[in-house]
Amino acid sequence: MAEVDVIRTLMHTTDTIRLLSKGSLHKVYHASLLYGSYQLSRLFRKNLHAGLPIAASFEPTTHCNLRCPECPSGLRSFTRDTGSADLSAYQNLIDELAPHLWYLILYFQGEPFLHPHFLDLVRYAHSKKIYTATSTNAHYITPEKAREIIDSGLDRLIISIDGTDQKTYENYRVGGSLEKVIEGTKNILEARKKDRSKGPHIVFQFLVVKPNEHQIPEVKKLAKELGVDDVWLKTAQIYDYQNGSPLIPDQEKYSRYKKDNNGTYSIKYSKEKGCWKMWHSCVFTWDKKVVPCCFDKDAHHVMGDQNEIGFKKIWKGAPYRKFRDTLMKSRSQVEMCKNCSEGVKVFSS
Repeated sequence: MAEVDVIRTLMHTTDTIRLLSKGSLHKVYHASLLYGSYQLSRLFRKNLHAGLPIAASFEPTTHCNLRCPECPSGLRSFTRDTGSADLSAYQNLIDELAPHLWYLILYFQGEPFLHPHFLDLVRYAHSKKIYTATSTNAHYITPEKAREIIDSGLDRLIISIDGTDQKTYENYRVGGSLEKVIEGTKNILEARKKDRSKGPHIVFQFLVVKPNEHQIPEVKKLAKELGVDDVWLKTAQIYDYQNGSPLIPDQEKYSRYKKDNNGTYSIKYSKEKGCWKMWHSCVFTWDKKVVPCCFDKDAHHVMGDQNEIGFKKIWKGAPYRKFRDTLMKSRSQVEMCKNCSEGVKVFSS
């Protein structure tokens, strides 16, 4: 196991180097503008935003093969349109973002590998020297697809695995197969080994809920045995949490919610003003609408539509300015902002 630990340490280092290698003076300039203006905004409690985003999420598709109970894709409960991104429209977007974009997550809602040209999306961003990551349920990573993933230049592959036995896994990943997840993981690891490739960096993401919280040590052990590079423990977002939920874990450190004296639940969120995400990143839906962050799953807070105006006008436009102004006063004024990674700890390892 000591050899495995050394390999995982090297992969962490390689991933960091790969991310840094995507930088340029122009990107560093915008990162400095963003960070400096955010700190000044917090100091003066006023929106003093400057710079262009260095990170973004893009939604390849809203379609999914699973039916996870707290996911709009899984529940088929979107009020917005569903569909898959157009390749040429995506390429035009990347052309506009590439000079300042450092990091791109090719995932929002849905299963990315259900997009018929998903790896073409990866390849194009890779060709523009952008760090690429995605999140998948790993049901479609055949040996052939694993080979294509390696060739695409994908930098990080996050694999959702929410149980170490089928019964526990399918309690949340309804309709899913743990065997396929393990098989897909082995396929990508084997392809990476054969190619002697430095990427992608492979992560097990474990959504901690009450039915699986006892398996945290087991998923870490499984990751180590397989040779997965990292394990992320993610707290679950529950929509109807006030009266409790069978998904809320007993271990409070893995929960976004706390039980109050009256028996109801409330969100454990920070009352700190501002939001770093609103300064440095944004999310694009499959049909080119811009929303503030990944917690706006149903696109209730559309900042603009790229089918109508260019991104820079949206990024500096009135809806974004108003939204940032609101968050500088208090995140509690926007319901989704109380339930997000700026307000509660979402990941641990």
